[in-house]
Amino acid sequence: MIKSNISIEDFKNSEGSELGPSDWLLIDQERINRFADATEDHQFIHVDPQKAAATSFGSTIAHGFLSLSLLPHFLSQIMPIPDGIVMGINYGTEKVRFSLPVHVDSRVRARAKIEKVSVRPGGQYMVRTRVTLEIENRRRPAMIAHILSLYIVEQT
Repeated sequence: MIKSNISIEDFKNSEGSELGPSDWLLIDQERINRFADATEDHQFIHVDPQKAAATSFGSTIAHGFLSLSLLPHFLSQIMPIPDGIVMGINYGTEKVRFSLPVHVDSRVRARAKIEKVSVRPGGQYMVRTRVTLEIENRRRPAMIAHILSLYIVEQT
């Protein structure tokens, strides 16, 4: 069983809740390289500091999908967890926009807003969350994603 921190009733009524910020996370070259290896995406703007320095980016940048893949980590810090939860499942995304590159050695964190909580049969709750990935000392976000999560709670 996962540790909860909110009643089911409060969870059902959490639409509009602003969450965060999460802790900062450093995006270093080692993390970028590991993601490149895991996804077989070795484009030079991610993994070759010398070639990337000669581009308009001026350095290597994180993969957009690396940023997206970190959302479960960030949400685990800020998302309320309903009583009786058995599991949470990444259900999908409705919209993702990468608005600013994350340069190597930047720190990022997330803020979120619960947009909708839909009660489904069998103790299931579909949650649509708007997540903004911020880059330290930057005004514009790196990414805005509208994600769907399915929470399953035990039946009483």
